Amino acid sequence: MKKALAIRHVHFEDCGTLGDVLRERGFEIEYAEAGIAGLRDTDALAPDLLIGLGGPISVYESDLYPFISDELELFRRRIAAKKPVIGICLGAQMLAHALGAKVYPGKAKEIGWKPLELTEAGMNSPVSHLAASNTSMLHWHGDTFDLPDGATLLASTDITKNQIYSYGDFLLALQCHPELKRGNIESWLIGHASEIATSKVTTVGAIRNDTEKFGDALQAAGRKCFEKWLEGVGL
Repeated sequence: MKKALAIRHVHFEDCGTLGDVLRERGFEIEYAEAGIAGLRDTDALAPDLLIGLGGPISVYESDLYPFISDELELFRRRIAAKKPVIGICLGAQMLAHALGAKVYPGKAKEIGWKPLELTEAGMNSPVSHLAASNTSMLHWHGDTFDLPDGATLLASTDITKNQIYSYGDFLLALQCHPELKRGNIESWLIGHASEIATSKVTTVGAIRNDTEKFGDALQAAGRKCFEKWLEGVGL
C-alpha cells in the first residue's frame, strides 16, 4: 500500500479533499502532529508522498516553536531527493523557506473567498482546474514569501502574488486552501475565531455564506487538481 505522511499543525486543517483522493488511489495516510511527533527522527524519504498542512504560526518563529527547524530540515531532505511533496498554506511557506526563499508578513491578511489569477504556466498545469472559471478559492493567511529560485509561479491574487508555485516536477505549493471540504468550515470558524475577530478583514457570517456558495465547486475543482498532479508524479 502506498503511504502519505501529512504534517498537521492544527487538527481541523487536515488533508480534506486531498485525503479523499489519496484514499481512493490506495494510499494510507498518517498524520504527524507538529510539536508532538519527533520530526527530527522522521525518515523524509520513506513515504510515497510528504504533505505539509496549514497552521496559524509563522516559519520565522522557530525561537518560539522549535519543531519548525526540524520540519524545515525534513523538507530539505525530501527536496534534495526530488521525491513528491505538497505544501498547503504554512506548508507552502515551509517549502519556500526550505528552498532558500524569504518568508515574511504580507501587506495585508487575506482571509475569505476570492478567485485565483492563473499564469500561463498555471493554465498548462493541474492548477488549471482551480481557474476562476471553475471555482472561487478560500484564502487564510497573513504571511507571504518570495518565489524560490528555480520555481514556477502558477497563480496569484491581487494581495498575494505568490499563491501557487511548482518546483521541478515533484513539488506543488499552494498558499491557498483547495483542500477545503465544505462541511468542515465550521471547525475552521471556531478554531480561527480570534483571528477573524481581531483582523477585521471579514466576518464569520461572510465566510460561512461564501462557503455555502462556492464550497461544492471548490471540492470538485480541488479533487481534479490533486488527481491530475498525482498522476503526473506517478502516484
